[in-house]
Amino acid sequence: MKKNLLVLICALALSASMAFADSWTGYVSDSKCGAKHNKGTAADINCVTGCIKGGADAVLVVGDKVVTIANKEKVSDFYGKKVTVTGKLDGDKLTIDSAKAAE
Repeated sequence: MKKNLLVLICALALSASMAFADSWTGYVSDSKCGAKHNKGTAADINCVTGCIKGGADAVLVVGDKVVTIANKEKVSDFYGKKVTVTGKLDGDKLTIDSAKAAE
């Protein structure tokens, strides 16, 4: 009985922690150009990479919304590209847990 109760408590705790993570699909851009880079072209990739290396913040563009990414190292392989990310949005900062290429 105690073992079953412990398993149930662990399952509920895991479910609760997973409920706070959300998922978004959009383009990784930079704070200088924002929503201008939303096609994933070679020109977009080059510009976003250059701007971020030059000090601009990484941002996620979802439709007409632009959100600053708090931990840009999570998307460093996707500058200028379309991604699906999971994470937490706190005000105007997105902390990414995971990122993968989107189609």
